[in-house]
Amino acid sequence: LICILNGLGVSFSKFSFLGNMYVWITLLAGLALLPALLTTFFPYFFQDCVYMYRALGCGIRLIVYKRKTPFYSIVDCFLDAVKKHPRKVFIHFEGKTYSYEEVDKESNKVANALRSEAGLREGDTVALFLGNEPRFVWTWLGLAKLGCPAALLNFNIRSKSLLHCFSCCGASVLVAAAELCDAVEEILPALKEKGITVYLLSDECTTDGIQCIGQAIAKASDKPLSPSLRSNIHIRTTALYIYTSGTTGLPKAAYVTHERVWASSFIQGVCGVTSKDIFYINLPLYHSAGFLIGLVGSIERGNTVVLRRKFSASQFWDDCRKYNITVMQYIGETLRYLCNMPKKDNDQDHNVRVAIGNGVRADVWKEFLNRFGRIHVRELYAATEGNVGFINYTDKVGVVGRINILSKVFFPFAIIKFAIEKEEPVRNTEGLCIPVGKDEVGLLVGEITKHTPFVGYAGNKQQTVKKRLSDVFVKGDLYFNSGDLLRIDHDNFVYFHDRVGDTFRWKGENVATTEVADILMMVDCIEEANVYGVKVEGHEGRIGMAAVKLKEGREFDCVNTCSVLANYLPVYARPRFIRIQNSLEVTGTFKMKKVKLVEEGFDPNSIRDPLYFLDLTQKKYIPLSQKIHMSIMSQDIKL
Repeated sequence: LICILNGLGVSFSKFSFLGNMYVWITLLAGLALLPALLTTFFPYFFQDCVYMYRALGCGIRLIVYKRKTPFYSIVDCFLDAVKKHPRKVFIHFEGKTYSYEEVDKESNKVANALRSEAGLREGDTVALFLGNEPRFVWTWLGLAKLGCPAALLNFNIRSKSLLHCFSCCGASVLVAAAELCDAVEEILPALKEKGITVYLLSDECTTDGIQCIGQAIAKASDKPLSPSLRSNIHIRTTALYIYTSGTTGLPKAAYVTHERVWASSFIQGVCGVTSKDIFYINLPLYHSAGFLIGLVGSIERGNTVVLRRKFSASQFWDDCRKYNITVMQYIGETLRYLCNMPKKDNDQDHNVRVAIGNGVRADVWKEFLNRFGRIHVRELYAATEGNVGFINYTDKVGVVGRINILSKVFFPFAIIKFAIEKEEPVRNTEGLCIPVGKDEVGLLVGEITKHTPFVGYAGNKQQTVKKRLSDVFVKGDLYFNSGDLLRIDHDNFVYFHDRVGDTFRWKGENVATTEVADILMMVDCIEEANVYGVKVEGHEGRIGMAAVKLKEGREFDCVNTCSVLANYLPVYARPRFIRIQNSLEVTGTFKMKKVKLVEEGFDPNSIRDPLYFLDLTQKKYIPLSQKIHMSIMSQDIKL
């Protein structure tokens, strides 16, 4: 318009206001269109920005805490919350409520009692053998106020495993719940030999060698303890020992430093959880998910926790409605357990807005959202002892994280080529590892640096060394070997593929157990499946086998199972052996145990469970008799 007017000899100055107006209109139109353009060409731009803003905030806070003198620990954060809102409910548990102030006073009593009775001092390691209950929380807080690292023992383990867990952490004192006295008595002679003092959270006990500390705690002062009692604590001091779940053998005690405690506590904040939220913890407190992300994360946020002794699918949503829960946790199979419950008209009648966890399959994820409504599922990838992690801060189903410009700043990592059959990284002629391309599965490794350390396992130097991978990209460099196979797609989303050892090789092909298990659970009669590879004499690699649990009242459908597997899987990936079990053994965090199953193999002479063999000629599973087993071992039946 302005050009035309100039051509007609009209003075532009007279219409300068028109020029300005059109500039502003253009700018405003551009700004109005910007969100639509960004959403079209960069669909996750805003979610990336929100995540980076939150992550940077947490990173800056961690740097501040590191430099603060004296060191500002999660205990100090708890004490600040007590000052800020002493009457606020911290814990709901079985109809009772405990405020921040009440929990603080109870922890003071525990600390004072243990200090006088056990002579505990800063640096003394204490093993906690307790279930999910408020006493767990204030006993740990009491120890933390004394500067004592706590070893969180799995209350489900017994005998050899319990003694192993206790021994490797170097604890001098064991504090146990009264209901776990029998388990303690089993290993008491060994504890006495080591000079370990055992305290029972009870008023009376007749067992020689076990002291009751219940009355001492009840009579102890609830006055605040001096921070000088923990004056030597710093960011790299060991705060906890948390044990791996033991899916591949005896649990390993991972060192958890105060730095790791802080980093884990920030996960709630990164997921958008605030002090106004009510957080549901029904996962075991001895595990990093329930303890670090759940309990410690709630202390960092200053919110309220609903604590339950154990996960209950039947009571889950009733609890959510009763306590107005807004944030839930999940791990392993718990979302599937919820989806398997009978449908109700009020399935979406709740206020849960965020679910934080890991290990959910994509099909269960979709079913969970369709049935229970719009919940932001924040699937993450991490290991208690690891130095690399991801979080899916978008709502994209099936992914464990997303790579952005901050990812490698916080966690310098790589995904490298991995030889499944040799269970080792592929190296080039120079002896260095080879990065994978986009959409290619490989081994996740995290660079070990001052800012991303790998401390290792207590009392297990061999396993610590095994987790360190050297000469990855440069001679002399050092990386943490996650033991997990992942891939990153062209949109920078991260997918979990399988664990090394769970993926096996048969007929020259790699078989991912998680993928096969997903297909098996599509079979109408099968409720749960645990897939693994077993050795067969005279054959290279491992052949597929699955332990399955049938749906209630159903029989194993030999024909349909074969048909479903044939529709979705190549021949080499189909389990040739099926073992029917009444229940599948899982860890305390609902991960399938495989070691014993692999060792037992498929011999009908030693296995009482019903066994089936996939007969490809008949296109169905048939009972595995001793005769068929002998024919397989003699190679009369070709696999």
